[in-house]
Amino acid sequence: MPSDETQADEGIQHPIADRMFSDCIEVIGVDHVEAVLSGSESHSGDNQLVAYIGLEPSGKAHLGWLLLSGTIRKMLDEGVNVIILLADWHAWVNDKFGRDMGKISIAADYMSEVFRALLDYPELGDGPGQVRFVRASEVMDSGKYWERVLRCSKNMSLSRVRRTFSIMGRDEDSSDHDLSAFYYPALQAADIFELEVDIAFGGMDQRKAHMYMREVADRNGWTKPTCIHTPMLSGLKGAGGRMDSFEYKMSKSDPNNAIILHDSKDVLRRKMKKAFLEVGNDSSAIFEIVKHIIMPRMGRIVVTPDPKYGSSSSFSNTDDFVSSVSEGNVHPLDAKIAVADALSVILSPVSKHFQENPELLLSMESLSESN
Repeated sequence: MPSDETQADEGIQHPIADRMFSDCIEVIGVDHVEAVLSGSESHSGDNQLVAYIGLEPSGKAHLGWLLLSGTIRKMLDEGVNVIILLADWHAWVNDKFGRDMGKISIAADYMSEVFRALLDYPELGDGPGQVRFVRASEVMDSGKYWERVLRCSKNMSLSRVRRTFSIMGRDEDSSDHDLSAFYYPALQAADIFELEVDIAFGGMDQRKAHMYMREVADRNGWTKPTCIHTPMLSGLKGAGGRMDSFEYKMSKSDPNNAIILHDSKDVLRRKMKKAFLEVGNDSSAIFEIVKHIIMPRMGRIVVTPDPKYGSSSSFSNTDDFVSSVSEGNVHPLDAKIAVADALSVILSPVSKHFQENPELLLSMESLSESN
């Protein structure tokens, strides 16, 4: 029988689960969620499905957060309670902001504001369809939590832990000088069990951490949450590599290789003009953005070239758009501008929020300059 490491669920049977997870490229252990939806007890025992994502407060929001928010919204619409864990101590372990917890706290406040805007200001609370912003430092303030960390660490070899280091954006040989890094996967697993999570989710870069958590659950006889994974967007400079690798993904650590949610229309156009797009090659962040961001939210993309070069064309299917660019029917520059302008519309709620409430963004700008 294949293990969780290699085998994802072949099909989702329950229509609610199917709707919630429609944007995910991998769902593992869906039987837990489907059982709860059919009347079995949830992890907490009260039949309320709880989903969780843990994110380090480490900088400005990039386009990947928009992908995550789409899945969060679908779960909220189906009555799931969603916890967004502001993983402050995890950021400290990962050397963010020079391990300055004051700066990390500001970044956590900013992260909450971004998700509130992306999710259209959801109701806060622990009930159906509500969101909770929880700091890891709050969860850790219990002896029970640290007992879980020890249990999540027991009988796990150093080599097994090293294989999870991509969750921190590190390679396997990067942290032999830093013992705290070896506790990171145990901390993440303990978060999930302490919060009594039914659905653990994140990008594909979190897969190894989730598999570690499921292995811990098997060893201890604990509830195994369903794990769901959204696509990872490639950096603008070029696509490629494994979907669960941190090496090629869009990251805020390289702003010129990523779309930051606060980028203006002019900045979006400038970045897109420099983005990798090769006629005849369908591997490009441009096409990924169309498939995963623009089509689900706008239903189409409109290409409007200079009138002397042709008329406007509209595409409601990503494959048709890719084919038109690859076959030379749409010029790559026109395709890039179309993507930039569509993103400008999609990101306008975030822009509007921080124009009206600029304080946290200004604080983040200050942290970026001083970091």
